[in-house]
Amino acid sequence: MPKIKQSYGYRVFTVFNAIIMILICIATLYPFLYLVAQSFSSEQAIMQGKVSLLPVDFSVVTYKSVLAKGDFLHSYKNTLVYSVVGTVMSIILSCCIAYPLSKKELKINKFVFPFIVFTMYFGGGLIPNYILMKRLHLANTVMGFLMPSLLSTYYIILMRSYFSGTPRELEEAGEIDGLTPIGIFCRIVFPLSMPIIATMILFNAVGYWNNWYNAFLYLDDKKMWPVAYYLRTIISGASTSADPGEVSAEKMQIAANIKSCSMVLMSLPIICVYPFIQKYYVQGMMLGGVKE
Repeated sequence: MPKIKQSYGYRVFTVFNAIIMILICIATLYPFLYLVAQSFSSEQAIMQGKVSLLPVDFSVVTYKSVLAKGDFLHSYKNTLVYSVVGTVMSIILSCCIAYPLSKKELKINKFVFPFIVFTMYFGGGLIPNYILMKRLHLANTVMGFLMPSLLSTYYIILMRSYFSGTPRELEEAGEIDGLTPIGIFCRIVFPLSMPIIATMILFNAVGYWNNWYNAFLYLDDKKMWPVAYYLRTIISGASTSADPGEVSAEKMQIAANIKSCSMVLMSLPIICVYPFIQKYYVQGMMLGGVKE
């Protein structure tokens, strides 16, 4: 097969595009690499601005201090539980709402969908939500942390758009085979919608993993804190230390780079998971965002 000759303009575009992508990758990776280097550097090197991409005066004092505390590991376990349970519940509830909304033959959708979109722009506010959670006796409970973030109008719209693109012929074939609407969704629509489902799993998991605000509002019991809120309290404590002359060298070291250490510990699990669902993430965002 003869090789297609590329035009001069296309070759220039390819080189230019490669350069732009390399610069974007560098701009994206540099802040994280800087945080990693800073988290392993000494307090003096950080204060003098010597840290760039490599650690200076390598030290793991901060990591030892944070990881040695049982509260940190317990909070990490809480975050894993919250992320898994919250993501599963969010996906189930979002599917239960988005799939019926994707059916144009359901006339009630003309009235229901505007109300759902309305919640995207208007809410009750912080104080009414807090009072509601208190009245429902959900404070200091797992559901008290999960419930405010279970549903997102934006995610529902994305999933509705994707479900509406499922071939109607496949669903009709399922009906002929005797499948119920639930059976059609579970055995036909859901397997075909893995790109958008994987995208929503990533969005919800990252949201719950980084969520400290719900814990700040509704969780007074320290044993129920997620790791994001636990690390926030550590950062606040390190940033508001008393007289520096009364603080030991180890505590000064921790106060100097605990923010970097906290960010690395928080980001690492998501970074490890993302490569496995990256292809679904890109495909789901492209298809779910344009189909209607």
